Amino acid sequence: MNNSNSEYALKAENLSKIVTSPEGPLTILDQVSLQVSAGDRIAIVGASGAGKSTLLGLLAGLDLPTSGKVWLGSSELTALDEDGRAALRANQVGFVFQSFHLIPSLTALENVMLPLELSNHAQPSEAAMQALKNVGLHERAGHYPRQLSGGEKQRVAIARAYVVQPTVLFADEPTGNLDQQTGETVIDILFEMNREYGTTLVLVSHDMGLAQRCDYILEMEAGRIKTEHNA
Repeated sequence: MNNSNSEYALKAENLSKIVTSPEGPLTILDQVSLQVSAGDRIAIVGASGAGKSTLLGLLAGLDLPTSGKVWLGSSELTALDEDGRAALRANQVGFVFQSFHLIPSLTALENVMLPLELSNHAQPSEAAMQALKNVGLHERAGHYPRQLSGGEKQRVAIARAYVVQPTVLFADEPTGNLDQQTGETVIDILFEMNREYGTTLVLVSHDMGLAQRCDYILEMEAGRIKTEHNA
């Protein structure tokens, strides 16, 4: 992951995030640096409050650090304004969250079409239907989120994340709301799609078994990377 000859899909330099609290300044991330090569699959693990989701949000440009820099490919995210970061995410980044984040008023197909329409894709319906076929849900294309099980919702979310063929996919506790068997099925699909598209994967999880399916594991503690090792 730290091969200096690699082309980095993601790079962070001295990231810190400090927020105000009733007790005073609270350091959530403390001088975190990392490099992720294109195509790598990394897992970020650690106890609740270790800073995992905060780090993911900063790497994805969803939030800005108090200090430090983030690059997505050759673009410095931390040098862009909110619109610039959003435009970069629309073209290069996919997300899978614990709580699915599907739009209730849209069908499965329409949810997957949404990022394609935002990026002015020539054939959003056809591409979205193919993505649903890839996750085994094309027969549920006309169903709304309320008509889908948790596992089906997450499969729609995976289809939506991969349909734009992102450079980097961020997955934050993707099995957190699923039972073990459903979670394993969803993760199999996530990794299968990852192999197919050759996407760089950044996965936040409490599950060490899941983390060990990645190439590298970053273990966080109290806002810092405690250890970094091959899975």
